[in-house]
Amino acid sequence: MSDFKKMIRPFATLYALGLVIAVLARIGLAVAASTGILAFDYISASGVAILDVICSILTGSAFVAFLFAAGLALCLSTAGCVLYGVLAQKRGAKPRASTAFLYGWLTALVALICLVIVVLGILSAVQVGSMSSKLPSIFVIILGAIVFAAFLGTLLGAASMVVCACIARAKAGHSLYVSLVVACAICGCVVMVLTVGTFGTLNTVSINVGALLGWFAVDVVANLAMIFGASVLVSKASKSVKASGELALAS
Repeated sequence: MSDFKKMIRPFATLYALGLVIAVLARIGLAVAASTGILAFDYISASGVAILDVICSILTGSAFVAFLFAAGLALCLSTAGCVLYGVLAQKRGAKPRASTAFLYGWLTALVALICLVIVVLGILSAVQVGSMSSKLPSIFVIILGAIVFAAFLGTLLGAASMVVCACIARAKAGHSLYVSLVVACAICGCVVMVLTVGTFGTLNTVSINVGALLGWFAVDVVANLAMIFGASVLVSKASKSVKASGELALAS
C-alpha cells in the first residue's frame, strides 16, 4: 500500500499532462476546422489540399500500420526529452542549450528514420514506384530529412530544457509536478498556435512557399526562445540551490 501511495503523484502528473495536451489539441483542431484548415468532407478528385491527398492513400490496414509508425516516432521523441532530463538529474550532466538541441536533432532524425522504415512496408510496390518517380534524388531526400530533423530538433530541444528547468526548480524547493503541468500548459499553447498556423499554410492546394518558410522561421524562433528561456531558469535555480547550501554550511 505504501508503494501505491508513492506512485500516486507521479502518475497523477502523467495523467494531468495527457489531459492538458488533449485539451490543447482539441482547441487547435476546433480552430483548424472553423477556419477551413481541416476538411472533413469526402475527398474529391480535384482541388484537394496536398496533405489530404497523401492521407487518402492510408486506408484500412495501411491506416492502422501508419498509426503504429506515427506512435513509434512520437514515443521515441517523448522518451528522448524525458531521458535528457533524467540524465541531467541522475548523472550530473549539466543541461545546456547546445546539447539539448543536438540530442533533439538526433532524436528527431532517428524518429523519422523509424517512421520511414515502417511506412515503406505499408505501401504497395506500385505506390512506392509512383512516388519514387516524382521525388528528387536520394541525396536531396537525405539532406532534406537532416534539415527537417534539425527543425524538429529545436522543438525537442525546447521540451528537453523545459523538463530540466522543472527539475531544477524542484531542487530549489518548488513542486516538480506542478511545474511540469504548468510548463506543459504554457509551452503547449505556444506550440498549438504555431502548429495550426504552419499546418494551415502547408495543407493547401497550392503552397505559398514564402508564407510557409515564414511560419517555419517563427516556429524555430519560438523553439529557440523556449530553449534559452528554460536554460536561464535552470541557471537561476542552480544558483539558488548553491546559495542555500552555502548558507546552510555557514550556519
